[in-house]
Amino acid sequence: MSVIPPSLSGMNLRGAVDLSTLVNRPAAPAAGAPPAPGAPGAPGTPAAGPVAVPSLVLEGTDANFGEILELSMSVPVIVDLWAEWCEPCKQLTPILEKLVLEYAGQFVLAKVDVDSNPQLTQAFQAQSIPTVAAVIGGQPVQLFSGALPEGQVREVLHRVFELAAQHGVTAMAAAPEASGDAEAEAPASGEPELPPLHQEAYDAIDRGDYDAAIALYKTALARDPRDQMAVAGLAQVSLLARLHGKTMAEIRSAAAAAPDDLLTQLAVADLDLSGGHIEDAFDRLLALFPAQEPAGRNLIRERILEMFEVIGQDDPRVPPTRSRLTALLY
Repeated sequence: MSVIPPSLSGMNLRGAVDLSTLVNRPAAPAAGAPPAPGAPGAPGTPAAGPVAVPSLVLEGTDANFGEILELSMSVPVIVDLWAEWCEPCKQLTPILEKLVLEYAGQFVLAKVDVDSNPQLTQAFQAQSIPTVAAVIGGQPVQLFSGALPEGQVREVLHRVFELAAQHGVTAMAAAPEASGDAEAEAPASGEPELPPLHQEAYDAIDRGDYDAAIALYKTALARDPRDQMAVAGLAQVSLLARLHGKTMAEIRSAAAAAPDDLLTQLAVADLDLSGGHIEDAFDRLLALFPAQEPAGRNLIRERILEMFEVIGQDDPRVPPTRSRLTALLY
């Protein structure tokens, strides 16, 4: 049984992209030979013929969401769950509306008013708003909650396009507002623009070369230690690298056989985090902490801090976990 779930319905990594879909992905082309732009399976490659839509920004409702699910079989759909009274929504929604026009049909934005659509709100498990998800091939993918800055939203879109390409959801949406100025302003490559080292790291992740991605993020941090995108990227790809090639059964059986072995318990915590069981991951590590020697305590501390970056420093589970860790340290 692979670490990857059989569908995309997966996890609730709030504040970060759901990384479970990138772990143990099928073998990619050899390193240095990613799919060429326009080749089948390359991120951002349009399928034959555009898909006509009335607008790139749709109103998603309990009544019409079946049509949006059908659209997601061809074009990635980003779902923005919002409310009129939500102040963070007023920061995030304009960013999403700007980007859907900028990418001119590479995805469609479905806005869902949570006050008017309780069934969709429950279906997407929106415990707070704004909550943003994707629908790819009819399957939901949890993305993040809270208002992120535009640069981080672009990173999320890049991962969505990668995931959509893996599942053959690569058609372009054609709508009146996708022409004209928006078309002229769309990125020439059809993908979000990223700093060069970040782009190289994503390319390395796409071909399964996690070691190269780790090295690139470390280079970015050596040049600018304040590069928070690189900090988060390094934490995420390090998690992928540790889980790569392993299965749930292997990880859990090893931990059960050696309950006092720190490394096997760290692996289970990684597995829990990738599966969205974030509190379980933190509880496991904090419970192990008191019995460890100084080196083991430091390893647990570093791993918890790294997990904060994976789920996002603004995740509500970070402050109480940080307080518990501080109490154990001092």
